[in-house]
Amino acid sequence: MATTPAPQQAAPASPGPLKRIILIAVIAIVAAGAAGAGVWFFMAKRAPASASAEAAPAPAAAPTFFPLESMTVNLQSDDGQQHFLRVGLTLKLGDAKTQQELTDHMPEIRSRILLALSNKHPDDLAPLEGKRALATELQTLIEQPTDKGAAPIHVQEVLFTEFVVQ
Repeated sequence: MATTPAPQQAAPASPGPLKRIILIAVIAIVAAGAAGAGVWFFMAKRAPASASAEAAPAPAAAPTFFPLESMTVNLQSDDGQQHFLRVGLTLKLGDAKTQQELTDHMPEIRSRILLALSNKHPDDLAPLEGKRALATELQTLIEQPTDKGAAPIHVQEVLFTEFVVQ
């Protein structure tokens, strides 16, 4: 006898393991894309600000150092002894043009420096503050115009390369 199989009811379709893996992968890809887009958005907003901040401070030109010949002068003395000052100077300048101006007028500048130095007392030059005050005074003397109506010469700093008081 022939038996016919009874019609079977279809079981409710549950997602198989392959469908779950595909669904998780799609969600992960969407999440990674959203995170990448967010990072790109914030970095794109910050990039112009950081680029303009880096471009703003232009590298400063290297200073020009102009060494002067050493000078020896007699110092003022109240104790009756002879005191001498031997000083070596280097000028820190902004450019080579200033150096050429100083070179052109060097006899006048050396004369100013020598007169100022010979008017000093050894006790005034001994402390560190005395040396700093002397450097400032020399800078002011050097910056004075050498010709009437001429612009002052700009010296960034007066540096001592030799300083001996006897």
